[in-house]
Amino acid sequence: MNKNKKIFELYIDYLVASLNYTTATRLSDLLEGEISHDQITRFLSHRLFRSLDLWKM
Repeated sequence: MNKNKKIFELYIDYLVASLNYTTATRLSDLLEGEISHDQITRFLSHRLFRSLDLWKM
């Protein structure tokens, strides 16, 4: 699995499971630093994601 797809899938799971405010830093903490918050932020800022993109996953 490529790195971007992995980040996207983890991010979607994080949004679905989270009951509180979500941040790239918190997701990185939950992943014990496996993926840095900078990697997550860069991935999310490389294009505009729509709700449809998330629901398709």
